[in-house]
Amino acid sequence: MSLPARNHRLPETEVADQVMADAFASDGAIDVDRLLSAWDTATTRLQETHEALRREVARLSDELEIKNRELARKNRLADLGQMASHVAHEVRNSLMPLTMYVSMLKRQSDFGPSSAAIGKKIENGLTALDSTVNDLLHFTSDRQPQWSRFPLAPLLDEICETLAPQCEAQEVKFAIDVDPMLTVRADRGMVRRAVLNLALNSLDVMNEGGRLLLTACCGRSGVEIECADSGPGFRPEIAIRAFDPFFTTKNTGTGLGLAIVQRVAEAHGGQAIAMNCPEGGAAVTLVLPQPRKEAAA
Repeated sequence: MSLPARNHRLPETEVADQVMADAFASDGAIDVDRLLSAWDTATTRLQETHEALRREVARLSDELEIKNRELARKNRLADLGQMASHVAHEVRNSLMPLTMYVSMLKRQSDFGPSSAAIGKKIENGLTALDSTVNDLLHFTSDRQPQWSRFPLAPLLDEICETLAPQCEAQEVKFAIDVDPMLTVRADRGMVRRAVLNLALNSLDVMNEGGRLLLTACCGRSGVEIECADSGPGFRPEIAIRAFDPFFTTKNTGTGLGLAIVQRVAEAHGGQAIAMNCPEGGAAVTLVLPQPRKEAAA
């Protein structure tokens, strides 16, 4: 079996030909000085070529390693998602009758103050458990974004109103900075969930007061929604794991708040970025790429 002929020549072959061509004097004799000079030039060219190839191989190897890590992460998340989704549905099926029974007990005439206090604790526990189930279901949801263009200011106002009682109780000053005309093409429900998670994550670290600022603007990579707080910020070992599923430094919660933000960002082809603010506190930015022809909308 014969192999197909190559249509290109190796750099070494081309260099050798050039060395011999440069080594001949005008009378056809080999000029040693010209030969040595041509050899030095050729050697330099080969070294440069090999160095360029080495850098390219290193770059491609790094890219391959990143892609492999990302693929492994997605496979782990897929397996984890299937298990978590099953558990969440089973828990929710049990929560529904429990909630109904508590409601029935509260309507009984002999449901006195002491029983009411116990009932309230049960309700709080069921609400917390339902919140955990919601986090699991949102994290494991594989639905695609329902695209639409909508203004961001009303959405941020909704979140501010939703969290107003909690902010007042914790003495947190909540502010919004967004152009009323700024719009974004995305899934409104998913974006609302992500931004709400960002704000709740900030409130969790400011139990004794602080500042919470939601800003939105057009950046180089798309529309950027940032949640900045005056809390303790991210420790280095925490920052690198901020978006890991089920990772948390708190005694309560699922550790899925920022992981859901990351999932929303990825579903929109964007990213979530966590960093510390120069003036103190932390900031997490949700970046949502926009179609170029609509970027100015």
